Amino acid sequence: MKALVIGAGGVGRAIASVATRRSFLTSMVLADYSLPRAQSAAERVKDSRFSAAKVDASDIDNIRELIRATKPDIVINSVDPRFVMSIFTACEEEGVNYLDMAMSLTKPHPTDPFKKPGIKFGDGQYARAKQWEDKGIYALLGMGIEPGLSDVFARYAVDELFSEIDSMTVMDGSNLTVAGYDFAPSFSIWTTIEECLNPPLMWDVDRGGWYTTQPFSGATTFDFPEGIGPVECVNVEHEEVVLIPKYVKTKRAAFKFGLGDAFISVLQTIHTLGLDKTEPVAVPGHPGVTVSPRDFLASMLPDPATLGPVMSGKTCAGLLVEGLDKTGAPKAVYLYHVVDNAWTMSEYGDQAVVWQTAINPVIAMELIHEGVWQPQGVNGPEFNLAKPFLEKFVEYGSPWGIRDEPVTKINS
Repeated sequence: MKALVIGAGGVGRAIASVATRRSFLTSMVLADYSLPRAQSAAERVKDSRFSAAKVDASDIDNIRELIRATKPDIVINSVDPRFVMSIFTACEEEGVNYLDMAMSLTKPHPTDPFKKPGIKFGDGQYARAKQWEDKGIYALLGMGIEPGLSDVFARYAVDELFSEIDSMTVMDGSNLTVAGYDFAPSFSIWTTIEECLNPPLMWDVDRGGWYTTQPFSGATTFDFPEGIGPVECVNVEHEEVVLIPKYVKTKRAAFKFGLGDAFISVLQTIHTLGLDKTEPVAVPGHPGVTVSPRDFLASMLPDPATLGPVMSGKTCAGLLVEGLDKTGAPKAVYLYHVVDNAWTMSEYGDQAVVWQTAINPVIAMELIHEGVWQPQGVNGPEFNLAKPFLEKFVEYGSPWGIRDEPVTKINS
């Protein structure tokens, strides 16, 4: 399989680190707006199958030129979600398969944003499903860790564990700390702001389906496994609440993220100051110079890819499921994947959060290469069989877990 990865930041570098150990890959081009960054990501794996290229992810024609030059079997979108539609569109126009780890962006409801959804994650991509099917190509959406593995867990719960599902709640938490920084997001600040400050999307059949609520609402303390312990989690806007109800029959779905009071306070201050805005503003004293406040903020924060050496602790992604088991008895489980930053740094040289994201598209590519997964049109991870994917996790040396939970009303 020949792959083109657009974006050579933390996740793109980690994709190369994971993929270099797998024989199914014949070549991988790592492309980035910064050619030196792409070259660094390719050179560090010391593997002749990997090379670098320059690309502007906002320019559809530039992406198309790179696709024609590299002739990949699949394009992996590893940049932040504002570039989803330009890469997705270029792949459609060139007739090449596509995989991303974050879907096309949302827009809040124009008049009632904290009760009604506006444009949801992936709406722009799903609207093109027929065109992709007609061309005989596929777009595998949301195939990172969250979304991604959490959605694979949803399919596994349906196939293997439950006959009826009452609720599915993604629970994400960690005990990660970054020495020397009061505020240092372990993932793109652009994405963090997008997820945390927008109205969270919820799913409830009794309320007619999708609805929205206030940011940071629904606080629930959850005891995460493998020593992480209790973490307060709040509602956050995330793709799983779109994907899971599309493919899985569940009465309720939500996404809860363990942010912590200090992190939430900083995000609220960013919002109050207007530093979350994406529209360019004029720079006083510099005629004609404009800058996006969010881009300026991102430039002031440390690159998440560089935080590994000063980061410690574990991160956990998982799905809490409640319903009836295959015999009709009440059942609740937490399916999860825990990664220790010390392990990912020693084994791969990548910090835990980006590595945990990167392993998923590599496994997906390998299953597609083997013919075990056969994506069609525009679909999410739930479209594909879960068990082979989870077996690959064990084969890759990073096993997942499952824990029985009290049978209670989980989704607050």
